[in-house]
Amino acid sequence: MSRYTGPLLTRPLGDALAAARDAGRDAWQGSLDLGRSHGEARLSADDWHWRGARYPYPGKLKDRTLYWWDGDGFAPVSRYAGKLIKLVPTEWNVPTFEIDGIKMLPTAKESPLDDARRKVALVQPQGKSVLDTCGGLGYFAACCLDAGVARIASFEKNEDVLWLRTLNPWSPDPDESGGRLDLAHADVSQAIAQLPDAAFDAALHDPPRFGIAGELYSLAFYRQLARVLRRGARLFHYTGSPNKLTSGRDVPREVAKRLETAGFKAELALDGVLAIRR
Repeated sequence: MSRYTGPLLTRPLGDALAAARDAGRDAWQGSLDLGRSHGEARLSADDWHWRGARYPYPGKLKDRTLYWWDGDGFAPVSRYAGKLIKLVPTEWNVPTFEIDGIKMLPTAKESPLDDARRKVALVQPQGKSVLDTCGGLGYFAACCLDAGVARIASFEKNEDVLWLRTLNPWSPDPDESGGRLDLAHADVSQAIAQLPDAAFDAALHDPPRFGIAGELYSLAFYRQLARVLRRGARLFHYTGSPNKLTSGRDVPREVAKRLETAGFKAELALDGVLAIRR
């Protein structure tokens, strides 16, 4: 899928463009790509001009929604195919995404990219070959690329998440990675069986919650992770911190115990488990 290079609007941005026009200004300064760059939009009474194209002023925009130019108008960055999936702006510029209203990345205290950077640092990716099991918006991959990874193989099952990536300027583009990022549209729970033994020096495992993708928390899958990782390889497994009082389970400790059985030495770290292949 080709990358989108047009403007991305939020309600505050739409209001700012209209306010600048109503104030009689002929230009507006700011970012129309979620903080990746700053520039100038030239304003006229009926439309505005940015990066060689003209756009109409948007109508009323909703909060917590990103809009892209689909060729006919500004449309929400969302899709519905049994479940509503949408890209959601944050105060950090770097967006998160939601599936049926469930936020898929932590954003309460920091940017989801900064959160990913702390987790990626645990596997020390510089110069390594890394497996990224559930690519999502690609923030783990982006941090690995920034840290000097030699190669990262990333898998993403959801076609709509891959579409979100084409509209998100913070998602890494495999075509601009110098061949270091290989992004596959595939279910890693099945695709991992085709990967060779001891092919990776590290792994990042960020599955959906247990109730949605229990197979990615199974002993059988962990044994596959152990098979494709070299001895001494580091694995960070995101689990989140499910409420034990309501769920009745201690998922992080369950995961650590299962990883130990699969051939890892495991300990709790951040909001997940850090494991080393024995």
